[in-house]
Amino acid sequence: MSIRTNPMKAVPTLLKRLSTIEGQANLDDLKPELMNIKDVFLLVKQNKEELLDTLAAVDGYLRNSNMRKLMEEKEDICRRLRTSFQKLLPADAAAVPSGDTEAVHSSSIKPFQYGRKRKEVMNRVHSFSQLQDIEKFKVHSHNLDHLHKKRGLLSLLLFPEKTVIKKRDIITWWMGLGDILGEGDGEDVFVELLHCNLIVPHHQGNCPHVNKFQVNPWVRKNLMPLLQKDKKQLFGIYSQIKTSSSHHNDTLYGSLTLDKREVKLCDEFGFKSNHWKAVFNVNASYLKFGLQWMAKMKYLEVLHLGRWPQHSASHHIEVENEEFLKELEGQKCLKYLSLRGISRISELPPSIFQLESLETLDLKACHNLETLPNDIASLRNLRRLDLSQCYLLDRMPKGIEKLTELRVLKGFVIGSSSKNPSTISDLANLKKLEQLSIHIGSGAVIQDGEFESLKELSALEHLKISWGVSDIRYSDMQIILPSNLEKLHLEGFPGENIPEWLKPDKLPFLLKELNITGGKLKSMDHGEIYDKDRYPWLKIIRLKYLKHLNVHLTNLREMFPSLWYVDIKHVPNSPSWEGSIE
Repeated sequence: MSIRTNPMKAVPTLLKRLSTIEGQANLDDLKPELMNIKDVFLLVKQNKEELLDTLAAVDGYLRNSNMRKLMEEKEDICRRLRTSFQKLLPADAAAVPSGDTEAVHSSSIKPFQYGRKRKEVMNRVHSFSQLQDIEKFKVHSHNLDHLHKKRGLLSLLLFPEKTVIKKRDIITWWMGLGDILGEGDGEDVFVELLHCNLIVPHHQGNCPHVNKFQVNPWVRKNLMPLLQKDKKQLFGIYSQIKTSSSHHNDTLYGSLTLDKREVKLCDEFGFKSNHWKAVFNVNASYLKFGLQWMAKMKYLEVLHLGRWPQHSASHHIEVENEEFLKELEGQKCLKYLSLRGISRISELPPSIFQLESLETLDLKACHNLETLPNDIASLRNLRRLDLSQCYLLDRMPKGIEKLTELRVLKGFVIGSSSKNPSTISDLANLKKLEQLSIHIGSGAVIQDGEFESLKELSALEHLKISWGVSDIRYSDMQIILPSNLEKLHLEGFPGENIPEWLKPDKLPFLLKELNITGGKLKSMDHGEIYDKDRYPWLKIIRLKYLKHLNVHLTNLREMFPSLWYVDIKHVPNSPSWEGSIE
């Protein structure tokens, strides 16, 4: 994209390119200047050539990786950006740049007038800034190039203020609304809203990845009246705030959100069971279902009854009884089922395994779930299966290896062999698997070479291994990591030293991030010289809750020269750190 031909996207494009090379040089003073003029073209059409000249120069340096020239001219570029920006502002606002008191002191204002005059000028600057914020959000929200992006933005206002939302979960939400067809479309909507600053990242410190976000407060303030006025026309989303059915009858196949603490779903309250394509529990803790209400929902595609991830683990969800699960038998269209955090579910009825279209089954934190039957093999279209935090599960059933469409498998448990469980070796057939988390339970029996079979998972990008046992013998097992692995997370590792399979010459070439949480690890020293030319990709290390570990930033940099981001927390023998180490 040419900077000159599309000024509206000039700065977002530069910021995106800048983020890819931030680890190569210290450009912290350049990025704020770009952010400061991010939306100036939305309001001002004149005097832009001078600013575009500077932006085009920066763009040329970034595209050509000319870091030397960029660093040489960095101070001059920042000065030119500030000067050009002031020229683009209205005369009154540009008269006294924010924070520039020297301009006031050098003027001809008399001493007794200074305080009043400065206050008037700064008030005009502040008023203009507020107007600018309002106008740029209006422009952004009205200029979203597809209706489903605007609907996606406004649908976020249905969540409580200051809610922190995961990207993955909001894409599921949008899919349930029927405005996007798949995860790729959802990713495009998310990126567009993020670039327009309509949603803002929620970082844990300086984390470079945006996996969580919040709605920009200005968006909520200025667009909430539109949502309240045109809610029905824009969405077909309703909540159990009213029990009147008058506004439901003319809308078929909409999405129902449940936001009261106690909800009863039945036709007598106007929630016609055949009206809904998606049901989302946003805030309900107690759920009741009318007789056969669920069985009548012939067009249901998304059923999210569990808690949303922004709620803590203490957010308790109860259902009156589990009979509604048996009524799912006839659901031919259901693609997504979440029972996350619902108590008292000890087993799944056969009806669940007759959902031939099911793609996502979320059972995370179903703490009373004890077993899964071998019938799970019948869910041939399943793409995501989350069994994490199901603490009573002590084995995986035979049949999981037949779910060849799986992309995500979380909470795979290795338990006792006496119950004929599925093993890691059985997963070698899951060639499309991209994310996998494994829990080694108490009394786990690990066969020789079992973890070496992980190398067969050629599509695997994210791997987490957690140890629920502290026996040192569980640290000596041999592991061969998949060749395309990008992120590795070890939790509760019982060994004191870096295992052989975690030394640099055994790491996958594409590994970018290593997380180690909890356990008995004492040293990160792998005893080898890290070949930066051969292993250039390990960029991020996170070390948390390691009370025995002794490590310092200088040592990490020596052991892993390609590092540029480190996160050390709750490691008593080492200073806390989060951020770049360049």
